[in-house]
Amino acid sequence: MSEDAVSSEEVRHVAELARVDLADDEVDRFTRQFADILEYFETLDEVPAVDREAPLANVMRPDEERESLDSEAALRNAPEPEDDYFKGPNVS
Repeated sequence: MSEDAVSSEEVRHVAELARVDLADDEVDRFTRQFADILEYFETLDEVPAVDREAPLANVMRPDEERESLDSEAALRNAPEPEDDYFKGPNVS
């Protein structure tokens, strides 16, 4: 892509919309950078298409109801349980 993809007038217009003052050397630099960015976007056109007809497989286990821990087992490793609850640090 040539640097003509983005003109310095377009860069000045975008800068004006963003209320950013640019010096002439900054306009030149951003013009080249915008051209480079647009060139990078063109490389996305080279990415091969994805086969959308690929078979799908469920990799998740079935959702089954199971017994949960009782409060004593759940609180067994808690540093400071209090009245069958987890006690956390005070938040000021």
